Amino acid sequence: MTRELRPAFVLIVVMTVLTGLLYPLAITGAARVLFPAQAAGSLIERNGTVVGSSLIGQSFAGAAYFHPRPSAAGQGYDASGSGASNLGATNKALVDALGKTVAQLQAENPDAQGPVPADLATASASGLDPHISPAGAAFQVERVAKARNVPADQVRALVAEFTEGRQLGLFGEPRVNVLLLNLALDERMPLGR
Repeated sequence: MTRELRPAFVLIVVMTVLTGLLYPLAITGAARVLFPAQAAGSLIERNGTVVGSSLIGQSFAGAAYFHPRPSAAGQGYDASGSGASNLGATNKALVDALGKTVAQLQAENPDAQGPVPADLATASASGLDPHISPAGAAFQVERVAKARNVPADQVRALVAEFTEGRQLGLFGEPRVNVLLLNLALDERMPLGR
């Protein structure tokens, strides 16, 4: 019996070391060499303090900031509780929540033109999306400009500057990273100026 069990045991130990230790270490090492910023979490620092990650959404409140998509992750933007609400399109709870969100967005942005963009009213699948659509940013421009006491055209120009195109010109949709846009707002159009 030992003769039959020994190869199985050796194979388990070898595969555990290969796939559970060596392979992850090799991939992590390669990532740190080839993509150092991304491997470190794409952290953004200001004055020596980490203020966020360009890959994970975070909440912004107040009229002077662009607001992100809603989050269904944990208690909101909780990376340890990433996930969607899993409510179907005909679920009354989802329909009621969307109605409240749209009404709140319209009240917060009374000078906005057109309907509320879908991405501002709905959470992403992970609940951690750091981006909004250019339409979602445009919907908030008047509110942000008024709160910062700057011309709306200056804020629109900043949104255009921070609008990222499709990856490789083909994949995804144009998008605006909310954290990077809000940091640029604070640098170029500080509150109380």
